[in-house]
This record gives sequence, C-alpha cells and structure tokens, in this order.
Amino acid sequence: MDGKELILTGQSIHRGNLILVNGQHPIQEEMRSDCVPVNERETQILLHIRAAACLAGLLAEIGGTGKIVSVSGYRTREEQEEIYRDSMKENGEAFTRQYVALPDRSEHQTGLAIDLGLKKSVIDFIRPSFPRIGICGTFRKKAARYGFIERYPKGKEAVTGIAEEPWHFRYVGYPHSVIMAERGLCLEEYETFLERYPYGGEHLILEMPEEGCVEIFYAGARRSVIIPKDAVAEISGDNRSGRIVTLWRKNV
Repeated sequence: MDGKELILTGQSIHRGNLILVNGQHPIQEEMRSDCVPVNERETQILLHIRAAACLAGLLAEIGGTGKIVSVSGYRTREEQEEIYRDSMKENGEAFTRQYVALPDRSEHQTGLAIDLGLKKSVIDFIRPSFPRIGICGTFRKKAARYGFIERYPKGKEAVTGIAEEPWHFRYVGYPHSVIMAERGLCLEEYETFLERYPYGGEHLILEMPEEGCVEIFYAGARRSVIIPKDAVAEISGDNRSGRIVTLWRKNV
C-alpha cells in the first residue's frame, strides 16, 4: 500500500474511546488527567474533555440544558469501592451485582461514562429516572450522532453482565456510536464485530453524509500500519489485546 507509516507503539491498548471495561476486563490506567467538569453548573461531576464537549452540544441542540442533569461521571477507584460497599449494606448483594460494578470494573473510572437523570427535587443516585419519552427520549434519539451509546440496553444483560440501565451513557465516539446503534450492538459485541476487519484484510468502509469516507480496521497488537497519505487517523485501544484504527478521508 502506498502511504505513510502510522506508529502504534506509543498508543496504549488500555486507553481510548473504545476501551472495554467490564467484569472480565478491568481498567488498567488512571484517567483523571483527561477529565474536566461536565459543565459550569455541575463542577463536581467530571467527564473526559471530549465527551463533556459532546454532551454539552447535544443538550444544547435539544434544549435539554437544565432539564437533564448529570448524576455521576468520573469516579476514582476509592469512590467506586465506597459506592459498591455502601450499596451492599443498603440494598443487598442481588441488587448491587445488578447495578453496581466492582472497583476497577466500572466504566465510571474511565471518565467516558455518565449517568443522567430527569431533573427532580429528589434523584436516585444509583438508578436515576431517565424515561424513554419527552426530553430524555429526544436525548436518546440524538445521542449516537454525538458519540454516545446507551451502554446497558435491555436484552443484552447476558453479554454485558449488567442489568438494563436507561440512564447510563458511554462515549465511544462518532461514527462508532452510529454503527452500534444501527446494528443493535453493545460494546462487547461491537469489538468482536470489528475483529472481522483486520488490518491485512477487508476494512469496514462507510460513506458519511457530511464527513466523507470513514475506514475502520482492527490493528491488533501491531507496532505500526501503513495508511493512505491523505487520511487522518484516530487510534483507540480495546483494553483487551489490540487497537482499533479509524481513518477519515474526503474520498474513498
């Protein structure tokens, strides 16, 4: 392939928008340095800087600012441990294992996950109300265009290991969010799906209405790949064994 070499050595398998964090794949790196206050009103809640910007843009578009509130964003390991321990005491083991991840197995430690709730006088911290109608329903319909997915949808409990959580959204980045939404894939399934498109084989190619051509492939643990000279590359680890490369080009 005629092109330029993209070095992957410095890109961690354990960092990026597409890292998978669950019961089988614990988080490996501290993410606090990438996080900022989610907005000027909710400064105590942190989110990855790009995710925070996209969340703000989405809420502004739908007129949801002030109507939808952030309940929980980035958490340290210690905070997750405390939440898990307190839930075990207050709610019992069965409830806690359904709705609260173990320390280092929580997406909240990535800074890429946000729990949202419909603004009320009293909001449940563990299970905030986020209905599928009204402003929350509009948010859900627009979320993928801004890089967010509903991380734990109904019907995927056996795959994710977590009960349905209509309030929990995960930033994976565009266009991955759109592909997942259109194909009905949770993150675990999507990463398995992308392995069908290895660097040395057929790549996943999409023509996006405004952005042009997007090309996605699974690079595994390679130290470098050759990409087209006119491509802009985005790299994410999967927190398992490799990296996913997304290429943006104006033309195929």
